[in-house]
Amino acid sequence: MPRTSKRSYSVFLGNVGSCSDRYCSAYAPPFSYSELFDRAASIELLNGVDLVATNRLLNSQDEIRRSIDKTGLKIVSVAVDTFTEAVWRQGSFSSIDPAIRARAVKDTRTVMDFAASLGCDLITIWPGQDGYDYPLQADYLQERTWFADGIREASAHRRDVRVSIEYKLKEPRTHCYLNSASTAALVLAEIGAANCGAVLDYGHSLLGQENPGESVAILKRHGDRLMHVHINDNFRSWDDDLIVGSVQLLELLEFVYWLRRTGYRGWYTMDQFPYREDGRDAVAESAAWLDAVEAIVDKADPAEIAQVLSRKDAIASTRLARRLLLGR
Repeated sequence: MPRTSKRSYSVFLGNVGSCSDRYCSAYAPPFSYSELFDRAASIELLNGVDLVATNRLLNSQDEIRRSIDKTGLKIVSVAVDTFTEAVWRQGSFSSIDPAIRARAVKDTRTVMDFAASLGCDLITIWPGQDGYDYPLQADYLQERTWFADGIREASAHRRDVRVSIEYKLKEPRTHCYLNSASTAALVLAEIGAANCGAVLDYGHSLLGQENPGESVAILKRHGDRLMHVHINDNFRSWDDDLIVGSVQLLELLEFVYWLRRTGYRGWYTMDQFPYREDGRDAVAESAAWLDAVEAIVDKADPAEIAQVLSRKDAIASTRLARRLLLGR
């Protein structure tokens, strides 16, 4: 079944289902993988899904393949699960235990093969457990060396699959090693693999007190490293994973502009946690907001925007934003 959306919009499969947090184990009944695929496919603007390669998913490959065939949804990225099991509690690629580091490499290679078998050429690594919580707890030099070495080793497994690493300031650690766009650019330069790049999560950028549009420019300038985008929203104090466009709308407009200006041709993946809302409906609203903002950028005059930027005039900038968003 072919999908007709002109946009490259995806969603993490579980986000259209039931979410849990540290207080409530489930806010809605559970869904099977086939049900989640059907819910995602019911959103007209979506034409892809991202997967997280948990043990449960890897043991459900027949159901996944049937759902792909039924819905026509493309597998956009497969994330390596280096964060949900207790074995990763002190890190994955940066763990002080060589056996755990070796497992991180092995699991990444397994996911690369799995992704390729589904016609997907991109995997995602979110090193959320790689970091520290207290002063004097970690050897920053050694652990960062192990991290870069491990990613490099895993990426060499096959060059037809890209490896994208996702940065975040904090959570679940109080300090994550891959914590900013600039750090990601430095680490990727150290790794030096052509098939390695960065995931820019819009909410992670906001949480880190970055300007997401500037983060796009940083990753473009330092190696053209942006491979994948996760899209959501938050209030900047936490990774709230809210509906796209619901809070930081002006920055979202600028973000889309800079993605266009820097030639980003990848996917936008809705990455949100609609705890109390129906997951399917919340993701549909995110896709609708993103599509509306993209339509604004489609109609905008690039030369006019460039001219306003060249003046560095705040009044002209806010006037431009008002006209683009409100038409007046």
